[in-house]
Amino acid sequence: MAHQAKDTQAHWQNVYETKRADSVSWYQPHLRLSLQLLVEAGLTASSRLIDVGGGASTLVDDLLKRGLCHVSVLDVSDEALTLARRRLGEREKLVRWYVGDVLELALPPEGFDFWHDRAVLHFLSDPVDADRYVQIAAKTLTAGGHAVIAGFAPDGPERCSGLPVARRSAADIAALFAPTFTLVQERIERHCTPSGREQSFVYALLERH
Repeated sequence: MAHQAKDTQAHWQNVYETKRADSVSWYQPHLRLSLQLLVEAGLTASSRLIDVGGGASTLVDDLLKRGLCHVSVLDVSDEALTLARRRLGEREKLVRWYVGDVLELALPPEGFDFWHDRAVLHFLSDPVDADRYVQIAAKTLTAGGHAVIAGFAPDGPERCSGLPVARRSAADIAALFAPTFTLVQERIERHCTPSGREQSFVYALLERH
């Protein structure tokens, strides 16, 4: 079934209104593997980066600590972004915040050097939605820019937060993004949830032509 923006927003609003940010299954104190891949791809203080589905993630905190001054965070849940902004305090003014669905928002063409997504694309199981996502990323990233895409691996869970997901390998992700993007690196992560369960994530580092 095709993506429904209003249903998606209502779902994630409810999640962040009823659960602590550090209790959700995807929580990590720091997105170390994401940071590692971003740095290996050439991330610098002057890089323009957007964290798609960033929610209440601490990636923005770590990017600001590295001196980045062009950081944007996008999420469909304004409650999730409010949590991140409160945590950052005065530093939240250093960040550009986008509230809305990535498939619906108007993002600046070639406005970013890096696109980061940990567990948004894997909710887009409809090929039409996935293709639209790729087109948006391609339009939004500058030539030579990089995307870090992470989601459940083929041996990962079939659902996340009560919703079905598309489990993909790095090769599957690369095929979705071809021919505009080329796979540069791939990694597997055994993520341990706050409840102690193990989840298998795949990370794909892609370069835009």
